[in-house]
Amino acid sequence: MQKKVSGGTWKKERFCIPERDLPRFIAQMEEVLDVYSELPEENAPLISMDEAALELTSDVYPPIPEKPGKPRREDYHYERHGTQAIFMFVDPHRGWRRVSNRNRRTSRDWAEEIEQLLEVDYPDVPKIKLVCDNLNTHHIASLYAAFPAPKAHRLARRLEIYHTPRNGSWLNIAEIELSVLSQQCLDRRIATADILRTELAYWQEERNRENTKVKWQFTTEKARIKLHHLYPQF
Repeated sequence: MQKKVSGGTWKKERFCIPERDLPRFIAQMEEVLDVYSELPEENAPLISMDEAALELTSDVYPPIPEKPGKPRREDYHYERHGTQAIFMFVDPHRGWRRVSNRNRRTSRDWAEEIEQLLEVDYPDVPKIKLVCDNLNTHHIASLYAAFPAPKAHRLARRLEIYHTPRNGSWLNIAEIELSVLSQQCLDRRIATADILRTELAYWQEERNRENTKVKWQFTTEKARIKLHHLYPQF
């Protein structure tokens, strides 16, 4: 569906972006797309990260197990047990991912996840190209809020951050992996954080064993064709 906006140009309904923000959107989009199109670098791997929230729930009444010809059935009543934040990190070229759950998704949580990425997952590379959404917690300031300045500085110098634009979270490769996780692992009731942590570990191990990679095909050149209605006309 399309609608007409000021100046006589047309923009698709799904891109509800104020006209004054379009240059910023385009600039950030093309920056991310250019990073995706670069050849893999051993000393500067590309990592995409994203976050999601999951509500913990349990059955009120025991479900009826599946039988030949009949699927498993559960009552629509359920009990809530709070929420968990899920952090997803993906190396699309290597076919590696790490997923974890936390009680919150604060700046300190993000900083500790980045510490894990840099010092445990990739301790020997001088730099990581990190693509993430444009949230206020996804900033090197979070490192300085969580760690002493020398450590925060050491971590920050190894990060090269690329933010997806507002209204452009679909540009985040980690969203693809979160979608797969939702379909393969989270499409049922999970009652506790410990159960969730165990299930995520099993899923991550199996997914990494398959070495599933992401081949991103949407380039800057294609964006200028398919999303030409977003670009200023001269």
